[in-house]
Amino acid sequence: MKASNSPPFFLFFCKIPSSIFMKKAEATRLTILQKAFELIYVNGYQTTSIDDIIATTQVTKGAFYYHFKTKDEMGLAIINEILKPILTSSFIEPLQSEQNPLDGIYNLMYDLLMKNEFLKVEYGCPASNFTQEMTPWNADFNNALNELTKQWTKVMTASIERGKKNGFVRQDVNAKQVTTFVMSGYWGIRNFGKLENSRKAYLPWLKQLKNYLNTLK
Repeated sequence: MKASNSPPFFLFFCKIPSSIFMKKAEATRLTILQKAFELIYVNGYQTTSIDDIIATTQVTKGAFYYHFKTKDEMGLAIINEILKPILTSSFIEPLQSEQNPLDGIYNLMYDLLMKNEFLKVEYGCPASNFTQEMTPWNADFNNALNELTKQWTKVMTASIERGKKNGFVRQDVNAKQVTTFVMSGYWGIRNFGKLENSRKAYLPWLKQLKNYLNTLK
C-alpha cells in the first residue's frame, strides 16, 4: 500500500482551535438532523435507513455514529430540535399574538392547511406521522410527542380562556374540550388531504370549523 504524504490525521485536528472544531461538529449534526427529517417526512421513519441518511447528507458512517448512537436517538433529536421549534413558530406564536382566540384559531388552521409551504398536502403533518408510526412501539417517542401535543394544547386552551375573560368567548365554553376538538379535527383532515393529494380536501372542514367557532361567541 502506498504511503500517504499527508500529515497524520490527528495532527490536522491539533492545529484547529477546539471552538472551530465544535462549530463544525455542531453544523454537521444539524445537517444530519435536517436532511434526515426531510427524508423521514417524505418516506416515513421506519422505511428510512441510516444508510439513506448518510447517502443524502454525504457524511461518513463514523460521523453519523459520533453524533447519534442509534437511529432512535437521532429520531428523538429530530422531535426535540426540529419539530419543537417548528411547533413554536408555526403553531403556538400565532395563537399567543391574536387578541380574539376564535379568529386566531381559524386563521391558524387556514394558514397551516392552505398557505404553509413547508407542510405538504401529500405528506401530511410530520408530528402526526411520527405519532401514528412510532408511538405504539417506542415509549420514548410517545413521551416526546405527547409533550409536543400538551404544549400546543396548553397554549390553545389558555388562549380560549383569555377570550372568555375579554368577552370574545361565552363563559360556559369548556376551553379544554374546544382545544381537543379542534386539534383532533386538524390531524384528521390532514389525512384526508394525503388521500386526495389536494388542498381542496381541507375546505369543507375549514368551513365547518368557522361555523363551530361562531357558536362559541
